[in-house]
Amino acid sequence: MIGIKYLNDAHLKGFEKYKYNCVDTSILSVYVMHPFWNKVVLFCPRWIAPNLLTFTGFLLTVVNFFLIAYYDYDFRAATETPIPIPDWVWILAAINLFVAYTLDGIDGKQARRTGTSGPLGELFDHGLDSYSAVLIPIYMFTIFGAADLPPVRMFFITLNVFMNFYLPHVEKYLTGVMFLPWGYDFVMW
Repeated sequence: MIGIKYLNDAHLKGFEKYKYNCVDTSILSVYVMHPFWNKVVLFCPRWIAPNLLTFTGFLLTVVNFFLIAYYDYDFRAATETPIPIPDWVWILAAINLFVAYTLDGIDGKQARRTGTSGPLGELFDHGLDSYSAVLIPIYMFTIFGAADLPPVRMFFITLNVFMNFYLPHVEKYLTGVMFLPWGYDFVMW
């Protein structure tokens, strides 16, 4: 690993001319979430770094994963003989997921608001989102999981969610524009 140059000069020059370009036609995003996030970001102090919002949202997702894994390590919450999981776990998981999604929605808006947006912030945001795109379906499987769905189906659901996240990023790399499919909303919710 030492001595390997991961980015060549062409990649580094690309950072200088990079501009975020995204097309989002989802009804949920355009008419509900973005107006909500535009209002929420105004409550965020300007001194808070956008990457702190990104990382905090990611940590909430990780907390959910470990919290649910602790109480339902074998995905039996949805079975006929469920392991009793305290109600506060579900309430906290729901709040954490909503706050994490909100922080993910306002981090870019905060970056533009503070004049700190750039390709590395987007890379950090979407890099952590790629982990969340795998963790969230796994801990959601505990709700809908082991009773009716075999583990292989969980794998395909997780793969579907991850591909809905990953393929728009590949398309952006190839075309310069990220087109968010309607399925992207379902990935995040």
